[in-house]
Amino acid sequence: MFEKFIKSLKNEKFITLETTPKHSATFEPIIETIQELELHKKVNGFSVTDSPLAKMKYSALFASLKLQTTFKKPAIATMSMRDRNKIGLQSSLLGANEFDIRTILALTGDSASMSDQPNVKGVFEGNSTLLLEIIKCFNAGIDYAGRNLDVKPNTIYPFAVSNAYAKNPKTLQKKLREKLERGIVGIISQPIYSIENAKNLLEIFEKAKIEAKNDKATLIIGYFPIIRLRTAQFLSSHVPGITVPKSWSQKLYDAKQISDKEEEKVGFEISKKTFDELLDFHPKIHLMTANNFKLAKKLLT
Repeated sequence: MFEKFIKSLKNEKFITLETTPKHSATFEPIIETIQELELHKKVNGFSVTDSPLAKMKYSALFASLKLQTTFKKPAIATMSMRDRNKIGLQSSLLGANEFDIRTILALTGDSASMSDQPNVKGVFEGNSTLLLEIIKCFNAGIDYAGRNLDVKPNTIYPFAVSNAYAKNPKTLQKKLREKLERGIVGIISQPIYSIENAKNLLEIFEKAKIEAKNDKATLIIGYFPIIRLRTAQFLSSHVPGITVPKSWSQKLYDAKQISDKEEEKVGFEISKKTFDELLDFHPKIHLMTANNFKLAKKLLT
């Protein structure tokens, strides 16, 4: 399963679908929705977020297990540095490995100050590169302290994330190189909304690969469809590393003056056109829809 997944990432059309567990004791409704819409037939695999914005959710590791068990396709489980120290990170990785959770997205994580839980404190013993180092050790059969593991884990395939652009390309290239040096197989970008942006990021990525001497990693374009003006405004104003073309916002603004229905119609048309263009240019896409799986199906049709 994983070998086929990584082969597709390198050599074929490749699409993953993000899922976000809810504030609930069950992940089953998301499983049922994916089954009903037959989305599992349209993607190579899934990803699962790990309590984004520090809002407490169902476990990303257990959600990944349910997705893999149900659909027989890999689920990239996000692990945040915010919530675990080196002991917790390694312990979770070892337990997950026995259940075949072996595609891991290393994330520093949002600040604990954003949490919905009282007086919560972040751990942050390191950023995402620390988790990548731990995975690199595990793949060599040792723990982070350098001690041999009694039983070597099955191969873990690490993923990381990247901004979609930066005012200083050299800074972005350096950050990419640092992650590539730690043996990642894929980097998922923040949402991209133009071919020009995709070309620029891919160029920086290729330079970083040469510097890191990692010719196996692949850039995966993140994509979040925008069908509402408020979404475009939020992403432009509050999320660093993402740029939404002004033409998008203007078209959505003009449509909203007519009606909310027209706004959604125009937003989908723009989103679908750009999604298809990006897929033709670089057929490695990570689709994020905030669990709007009906919208995901429309885009993938």
